[in-house]
Amino acid sequence: MPLLSRITDEDAHRRRWELLALSSVGAFMGPLDGSIVSVALPAMSPSLHLSFGAAMWVQAAYLLAMAVLLIPLGRLADQHGRVRYYLIGTAVFTAGSLLAALSMSGAWLIMSRVIQGGGAALMVATSAAIVTAVFPPQERGKALGINVMAVYIGLTIGPPLGGILVDTLGWRSIFLINIPIGVIVLVWGWLMLPRSERVEGAPRVDFAGATLLGTFLISLLVPLTFAPEWGWAAPLTIGLLLLSAAALVGFVVVERRVKSPVLDLDLLVHNRLFAAANLAALLNYMALFAISVLTAIFLEIVQGRSASLTGLLILSQPLLMAVLSPFSGTLSDRIGSRVLATGGMVAIALGMVLLAAMPTTASVWLVAANMAIVGLGMAAFSAPNTSAIMGSVRRDQLSVASAFIGTMRTTGQALSVALLGGIAASQLGRLGSRLLFTHGHSAGAADLAAQAVSGFAQGYRYAMLVGAVLALVGAAVSLTRGAHETRA
Repeated sequence: MPLLSRITDEDAHRRRWELLALSSVGAFMGPLDGSIVSVALPAMSPSLHLSFGAAMWVQAAYLLAMAVLLIPLGRLADQHGRVRYYLIGTAVFTAGSLLAALSMSGAWLIMSRVIQGGGAALMVATSAAIVTAVFPPQERGKALGINVMAVYIGLTIGPPLGGILVDTLGWRSIFLINIPIGVIVLVWGWLMLPRSERVEGAPRVDFAGATLLGTFLISLLVPLTFAPEWGWAAPLTIGLLLLSAAALVGFVVVERRVKSPVLDLDLLVHNRLFAAANLAALLNYMALFAISVLTAIFLEIVQGRSASLTGLLILSQPLLMAVLSPFSGTLSDRIGSRVLATGGMVAIALGMVLLAAMPTTASVWLVAANMAIVGLGMAAFSAPNTSAIMGSVRRDQLSVASAFIGTMRTTGQALSVALLGGIAASQLGRLGSRLLFTHGHSAGAADLAAQAVSGFAQGYRYAMLVGAVLALVGAAVSLTRGAHETRA
C-alpha cells in the first residue's frame, strides 16, 4: 500500500510544489472566515442580540482558541506527523463552521468559533512547517511568500464575498462557504499524503506549561474585551488581570525547569533574530488586525453603507497584501528582512493615522486609499519576517518555530480586537454598547442609538491612533534584529 508508507525526503522535495499548494488551500480558509465575519458582525449582532463587547468576542474567541493551542499542537505535530494534524485541523475547522451556521444564540456562536479556532490552530501550526521542511533555503522566501499570498487571498475574497452573502443569503451563509473548501482539502490530502509520519524520540508535550500559557492568555484577553462594559476598576477585571500576571510568572518558571518545554525560551534569549522578528510580529498584528473589524462597523453603522459596499471598500487592504507578498518574499531572499519589515511597519502606522483623520462623511475613495496604504505595509512586512524566523532555527525546531510565529500572530490579533475594540467602545458606555447595532423603536431609543453611533466614531479615531503608535514601536523593535541575518 504505497499511500501508507512514509514519504521520503527525495519524494517530498520532488512534490514540494504540490505540498505547497495543499497547505496553501488550508492557509486560505482561516483568514477567509475571519474577514467574512468582520463584515457580517453588524448583521448578525441584532439577530443574536449581541452587545458591542459580545460581538468583539465572536472574533476574539476564535483567535484566543488558536493562540492557546498553537504551540502545544505544534509539539504534538512533531511527534505524530505534521500532515496528519493538518488534515485533522481541516476536519475540525469544517465541523465548527457548520455549527456556527446553525447558531441560535450568541453563546452557541461563540462556542462554535472556539471549535473553529481549534481546527485553525492545527492547520496553522503545521502549514508553514510543511513548506519550510521541503523547500531549500534559496527557495524558502518565495515559497513562504506564496503561502502568505494564500492567506491574503482569503482576506481579499472575504470582505466582498461576505458582503454579497450577507445582503443576499443572510449571515449564516458566511460559515457554510467553508464546508466545500474543507471537504476538497480533506479528499486531496487523503489521496496524496502518507497516513503516518510519527517521529521516534520526539519530545513529550509540556501540559503544565500549555495550561499556564492558556490561563495567561484567557485571563488577559477576557477583561481587555469586556472592561468597557464591566469597568476597568471592577473586581472581576482586576482579578482576571492579576491572574494573568501570576500565570505568566508561573509559565516562565515552569518552562525554565521542564526537560521539554512547550516554548523553548532559549530561542528568545539566545537567538536575537528570532526574538526581534517575533516581537515585531506581535506588535504588527496588535496594530493591524482590528482595522478591518472596526472599519467595517464604521462604514455600516456610522456611514450607513451596505455590507456589499463595505466589503468592496475593505478589499483594498488585503488585495495589495495578496499581490505583493510573493515579491517581498523573493526580495527578502536577496536583501534580508530588516529593511522590508521595518519599512512595512512604518507604512502601516501612516495608514492608521490617515484613517484616524478621516471625517465621518469620508468618501469611498478616501477610505479605500487609506486601507491600501496599510495593505502595502503589511505586504512588505509579513513574508520577509516569516522567512527570517523560520530560517533562524534548526530543522528539528521547525514546527515549534511555525507555532511560535502563529501564536504571536493570533495573540496579536486577539489583543488587537480586545485593546483597539475596547478603545473604540470607550465612548459608548454600558447602554451605548447594547444600542450601537440597533436603530431604536421609539424616539428616545433612536436618540440614544444616534449618540452611541457618534461615540463609536470618536472611539474609532482613538483606536486608529493607538494602533499607529503600536506599529511605530514594532518598527523600532524590527530594527534590533541586526543588519545581517544568520541562517541556521
